[in-house]
Amino acid sequence: MPFLNGPPEVAPGLRPIPESKWLVPDTENEEWLPGKRIVMATRPDETVLGDVNGLPARELLSLVGEAVGGSPHHSWETALEAAASIVSDDLCLLERDTDGAWVLTAAVVAAPTYWWPEDQLGLSLADLHDPVPGGNPQLAARINRIFDNLASDRVLERFNWTVQAEGTRHTPDRPRADGVAPEQLFLRVERQTIRKLPETGAICFTIRVCMDPLLPILADADLRETFEDAWLGAAPEIRAYKGWDELEPLVRQACRQSAGAPWS
Repeated sequence: MPFLNGPPEVAPGLRPIPESKWLVPDTENEEWLPGKRIVMATRPDETVLGDVNGLPARELLSLVGEAVGGSPHHSWETALEAAASIVSDDLCLLERDTDGAWVLTAAVVAAPTYWWPEDQLGLSLADLHDPVPGGNPQLAARINRIFDNLASDRVLERFNWTVQAEGTRHTPDRPRADGVAPEQLFLRVERQTIRKLPETGAICFTIRVCMDPLLPILADADLRETFEDAWLGAAPEIRAYKGWDELEPLVRQACRQSAGAPWS
């Protein structure tokens, strides 16, 4: 529940974690991994992109297998697919181009949060963060420096969150709130990590999506108050970027319903 730390911000907010905590425990293994494999198998053109069998992909497969103590559940055509089939996290690889910029070169993304992976392949960090408020060039420059200086024995973690209508995880397009009841609102949390691969020097960016119904969270008075503060305290440009204005009436209704009293 990253809203406990206040409103969402554009700043990277990365913190180091032990390497042993990189991919385990996999909190979404039972809830999402079988469905993720189905999305990968049935929509490969949308989810499996780039150089998914190159040296960085093969190195990442070895590291993922070591981290989770598992192996692909059946034969996949490429190394990155095989790696993505044993963790609930989506996996992205970024490599330096000839100008020294970090570029997205390969990805298996089955749970995109309102973006189409094929549109992002080949883009630099600056272009990837262009839609984010303050993302280009300020945020991209900060992340570039983090990538440049990241040691291969360090893993960095951050969280991102929003509220979503309905509990779908494969959402390249933002689900509409039309006709949705408060019971159909979900807290959507992304747990993101970055790690530099020791042999190839590529950066692995992981995204684990967690979906929880919002109303049970709001039933706790303390959590509801903290959520309200974080929701209302978000900067206008961030609210617009996250599509919160459309969700505002529903979220207000959910908070009122949970509290049993008007939300001023």
